[in-house]
Amino acid sequence: MEQPAAGDKSRAIPSPCPPEASLADGSFYTRRCITEDPSWSLVTVPHLTELCLQHIAHNFQNNPILSCLLPEDQKKVVDMLSTSLPLTVTANTVSHEDYWKRCCKERWQVCDVSNYGDSWKRMFFERHLEDILKFFIPNTTDPNEVLELIPLCQGYVRKLEIDQFLPPLRVDHKEESSDLSDTEDEAELGEVYMHHYDLKHLITALPHLEELHLTYGVKTCGMNFEWSLFNFTELDCSNLAAAVKMCRNLKVFKLTRSKVNDDKMKLLARNLQNHPCLLELDLSHNLIGDHGAQALGKLISHSRLEILDLCNNQICHLGAQALAQGLAESSTLTSLNLRLNFVEDKGGEAIGRALLTNTSLRSLHLGSNNLSEPTAAVFSQVLAQNTTLRSINFSCNHLRLDGGKKLLEGLANNKTLTELDLRHAEVEQETDFLIHQIVWANREAVRRGTLQHPTTEPL
Repeated sequence: MEQPAAGDKSRAIPSPCPPEASLADGSFYTRRCITEDPSWSLVTVPHLTELCLQHIAHNFQNNPILSCLLPEDQKKVVDMLSTSLPLTVTANTVSHEDYWKRCCKERWQVCDVSNYGDSWKRMFFERHLEDILKFFIPNTTDPNEVLELIPLCQGYVRKLEIDQFLPPLRVDHKEESSDLSDTEDEAELGEVYMHHYDLKHLITALPHLEELHLTYGVKTCGMNFEWSLFNFTELDCSNLAAAVKMCRNLKVFKLTRSKVNDDKMKLLARNLQNHPCLLELDLSHNLIGDHGAQALGKLISHSRLEILDLCNNQICHLGAQALAQGLAESSTLTSLNLRLNFVEDKGGEAIGRALLTNTSLRSLHLGSNNLSEPTAAVFSQVLAQNTTLRSINFSCNHLRLDGGKKLLEGLANNKTLTELDLRHAEVEQETDFLIHQIVWANREAVRRGTLQHPTTEPL
């Protein structure tokens, strides 16, 4: 390879050397570092507007001047706000849904905003209030945690679902009752210590509350399980009855799995009579018997109630007869669920006779009530005369062959019933098939009628 001539600097290949290293001839070789990113530039100073908005966001807790900004600037500030700001600052100041969406997403893994009227702000305040109430410990938690939240959330809360109420912390009875007489009933003493949070001051201060779902119990008691954790005391019932009575906009009230017995049911029913807005009442999975059902029979005839769910209680034929009397006098009730009770044929026949005059009920569930052929005979007349009923459930009963034939006879000219559940009712297979054909034809006729006449009320 030809070597460059001595003194030919243009063809010389410099050897690696540190910056400004000396070459053989005494000249210097200088290295320059040039960025490989063509978009790189010196840091520029932000616009004055951006600096001001950043300052407002940084000091928002001390000076929340959001309403003074232009709409586009408000959004920029809100996007920079921390979700950990106190609710006293953001509740009545920030209305942008994007901010409350961030608050919900950061706090809860599952967030279905469609259950909250598509409002993220409503979701946040309802669930935040529910969390406080679920873990409120009487005589331990500061009541101001709830009371101070009321002015902030009362404009947004429309539904509360509280599936847990914690009792007070256990107190050593020996220390607390050392000065009490030995004859005092220990059960009464326990009643005092097991009361739960009183909802009266809260729900009466929520003017837009329309739905209230409650369960008095503890979800995660683990190895510390005690029956006393699932007590719905007389004091709880008295406080709740007074609160619901004053909640004038309440439309849906659900009190489930709370060991509600006859005495408590009578107290609740008295306070719910003549309620101006209550449309749905769910008392499923409780201990309501005949006396409680009698109180509910009066409630049906003295209210605007449309839906009543009494599934899995202890109602026998006397209670069913009382409910039937209320049903005969009601012009608003559209759905009655008596599944998993003990109404038997005397109760089933009474309800059937009430439906010969009732013109409002559309859905009836009598599954698992030990019904047989006499009840089916009465409902054969109902199916032949009643034009309001759309759904009847006789599943898990003992209608047998004769009962099934009676129902088939009643359905001969019925054009309105679209559902008749006879699963495990001991009906002959051929009879069940023929009944299904009639009901299916009715359903198809109604569907076609609805499609042709959009104004027709759907089933």
